[in-house]
Amino acid sequence: MTESTHTASDVQITHATEPSSTVLAGFSSFGLAGLTAVDFLVDHLDLEQQGHVSVEGLPAITPFTEGRPRHPARLYSRDDLDVTVLVVELFVPVSVGQAFAEAVLDWTEAGPVEEVAVLAGVPVPHGPDAHRTFYIATEDYHDRRLADEEIPPMGTGFLDGVNAALMARGLDSPLGVCVYVTPVHAQAPDVDAAIRLVESIEDVYGLGIDATPLAEFAERVRRYYADLAARMDDAETDVPEDRMYM
Repeated sequence: MTESTHTASDVQITHATEPSSTVLAGFSSFGLAGLTAVDFLVDHLDLEQQGHVSVEGLPAITPFTEGRPRHPARLYSRDDLDVTVLVVELFVPVSVGQAFAEAVLDWTEAGPVEEVAVLAGVPVPHGPDAHRTFYIATEDYHDRRLADEEIPPMGTGFLDGVNAALMARGLDSPLGVCVYVTPVHAQAPDVDAAIRLVESIEDVYGLGIDATPLAEFAERVRRYYADLAARMDDAETDVPEDRMYM
């Protein structure tokens, strides 16, 4: 049996405006915490869709709300806010992670992007004291954004899939890259984990976000995300393994 391979040319990004200096991303992964968090940012900050990402060769899903379909990977921004949010409801397997990340990075190089931050959950054993956000960041991102913050670094481990590819580019270029991670539980979405990620982004970027309505927001989409989680379980053999230890 041959393993399918993907290149950046298999990933197409269609956009109406150039990206902002900061790109915040959330993917369909563990506990759906990162996806729930960026979805909330889009809603709370009144961002507008400016483009989408399509991946050739992946099983297609077309999400819809109240009868209106949408692309599963979308780019949002607004004119008076220097942030672009990437929302990826499509499950990105390990075999496509490198190609997906390269396409996103090629797109960022065409504009004024200085940093990329990913919001994510990690399924590690943990106690109540670990219910907080941690970071894995390149040195330039840390010096610019985290030197005066109380967010602790994540312990020993390694990244995989899209997150690993993004971080690798950050190590070898001026692009600042950070993955904000928080422990997640099995339920989807893990609302408490999403709230922690949103609060950390507010601490770092000061976007004027109030995470209080997130629990209500997440409840409205819980059924949809639960179905999405079931789809992920069907593809669990190709799930990225961000093996980080506290």
